Amino acid sequence: MPDDIVYSTDPDWKPGAEKAPEGKPRQAEPVRLSFRRGHKGSGMTFIERLQMHPAGKEELLKKFKKKLGVGGTVKLGALEIQGDRRDAVETELKALGYKVKRLG
Repeated sequence: MPDDIVYSTDPDWKPGAEKAPEGKPRQAEPVRLSFRRGHKGSGMTFIERLQMHPAGKEELLKKFKKKLGVGGTVKLGALEIQGDRRDAVETELKALGYKVKRLG
């Protein structure tokens, strides 16, 4: 029954976008990976345009946080990870089968 999602609050989520039948993620466009400095801290790594169910995004963020030893959150459908972790995140996303486009 969990596959029969009727409503989602994530604006980027599309039905059937979690995994393709052959086990590879189905992504129409590359995932955007960027780094932005704030006025207070060392900055945040942003993962945007990731077409995945909100629960899947939370699981992926949990995996990144544990592996990298950092904090993070999901805001407006984008994953935010503390610090400049673009290299580690890019290799991990590519290992999962996503195309990644680095910005900045």
